[in-house]
Amino acid sequence: MPTIKPEILEVAKTWLSDTFDEETRKKVQDLIDNHPKELEESFYKNTSFGTGGMRDIMGVGPNRINKYTLGKNSQGISNVLKREFKGETLKVVIAYDCRHNSKELAQIVADVFSANGIKVYLFSDLRPTPELSFALKYLNCHCGIVLTASHNPPEYNGYKVYWQDGGQLVPPQDSQIIEEIGKLQYSEINFEANPDLIQMIDEEVDNAFIEASVENGSFDTSSEARDNLNIVFTSLHGTASTVNPQILAKAGYKNVFTVKEQDIPNGDFPTVKSPNPEEPEALEMAMKLAEEKNADIVIGTDPDGDRLGVAVRDLNNKLILLNGNQTMIVMTWFLLEQWKKQGKLDKNSLVASTIVSTPVLKNITESYGAQYREVLTGFKWIAKLIKDHPELNFVGGGEESFGYMVGDFVRDKDAATATLLACEIAAQMKANGISFYEKLLELYTEHGLYREELISLVKKGIDGEMQIKQMMIDLRENPLSEINGEKIVLIEDYLASTAKNVQDNSSSTIDIPKSNVLIYYTEEGSKVAARPSGTEPKIKFYISVNTDLNSVEDYDKVNAQLGQKISQIKDDLQVD
Repeated sequence: MPTIKPEILEVAKTWLSDTFDEETRKKVQDLIDNHPKELEESFYKNTSFGTGGMRDIMGVGPNRINKYTLGKNSQGISNVLKREFKGETLKVVIAYDCRHNSKELAQIVADVFSANGIKVYLFSDLRPTPELSFALKYLNCHCGIVLTASHNPPEYNGYKVYWQDGGQLVPPQDSQIIEEIGKLQYSEINFEANPDLIQMIDEEVDNAFIEASVENGSFDTSSEARDNLNIVFTSLHGTASTVNPQILAKAGYKNVFTVKEQDIPNGDFPTVKSPNPEEPEALEMAMKLAEEKNADIVIGTDPDGDRLGVAVRDLNNKLILLNGNQTMIVMTWFLLEQWKKQGKLDKNSLVASTIVSTPVLKNITESYGAQYREVLTGFKWIAKLIKDHPELNFVGGGEESFGYMVGDFVRDKDAATATLLACEIAAQMKANGISFYEKLLELYTEHGLYREELISLVKKGIDGEMQIKQMMIDLRENPLSEINGEKIVLIEDYLASTAKNVQDNSSSTIDIPKSNVLIYYTEEGSKVAARPSGTEPKIKFYISVNTDLNSVEDYDKVNAQLGQKISQIKDDLQVD
């Protein structure tokens, strides 16, 4: 049996004290006695906040999700709230998804906040993440927590923190809270709940959220057009089943078919390999049902109901899953067009996306005379942009990883309202004799055909973490001079906040918060970005290539050529 490193054993033994309950102590002792590798993974570091909060495997130890790590988070946040909002009646709202232990962990989190004299609104059952963001502002809370691990495997859970504006934690609050949590001992967590301060919430907030989603996601689609659209929806065993069908019904859509086997929330996600709508496999059952019902559009959401995958019929009437870039190209065009029709569009109208998303969004937005801004990966940065620029009016925006936000009434990616928006577009396009897909191709002819692909390399555990770090170091210290025969002309290093023009060796400053991201640009307009995931043991490579598209009829041929180019780039980078 492998030996346990003394420093890790020392940390593990602290979890055998009376600070921890008997069940936890037994599990830790078992790891010490019988599972040294698992012990090492569970105790070698403290689990930390990433782009989407804290996500990790459930289990004992500081590098796992459990009542103590989440209790420590909640105690630290309580301390910061009491300092930051001295004299105010503090309020926190808590939601949770369908994952194992989510309900129990949410109750523990509520107990800790209440024990610290903070009023807690706790959802009585699972709810989608965007409803938590909405509820935070609706209930005038200081902070919001959602227990979720998005589309991670079943053994994961997580903890996302939202602030007063309804957006996720950003600087400077994030570092203040992380510092406070880091200073705490587990013995300082107050688990003694004050039940008088915990209030269950459900229908009132649900109804307000559904109403707001319909208001923000509806765009004068005729009753006839809505009646003529056949929709298949699946929540992939997640939380969206609690609101998305109701939103569609309230908006006037009658022909909505759900995948019954996947309507039931289940943290094992038994009918799918991965509950991620980015992966075509996850939507197989929905696609099959769509063929049976002759559906025009298929929509699948992830377990916490903030991402959506959209499948529509192509020029050959075959259902095809769009990627996140393609979906938001059409959504952004549609919103800009609607704002223009309503006379609301001006130079203060804002569309936002991320540095690894498709450049088509910029081209479309600027063609309408609106402002386009790019931020780091993660919707918390879009929320911060909205908060920092109250003079601007947010139209919509998203990121390539299947997230979209319609207006700013929710300050996070919102698959509830975006589901309705996708159906509004599909219904209006069908009524006008074209389709969602044809509109996408028309936009490519107007604004350039860009093809993007994401490669995610999974590197688990301590060794994986070191490999990812080394890959990023190598890309910085030994920068590529060309990719697939195309010379590199610009390198953006978001950790160093510099953009280096390789041709004249000049540099400029990037005015975006520091992040471990590198982006290479070639002389032919190809783009390759590399970044470690903030929430999963992965390093991600984003590849974008482009060319002109002269006609919709040429799409298949030209797109195939770009696909070949991406394959060559992947071979050159050796990342596939």
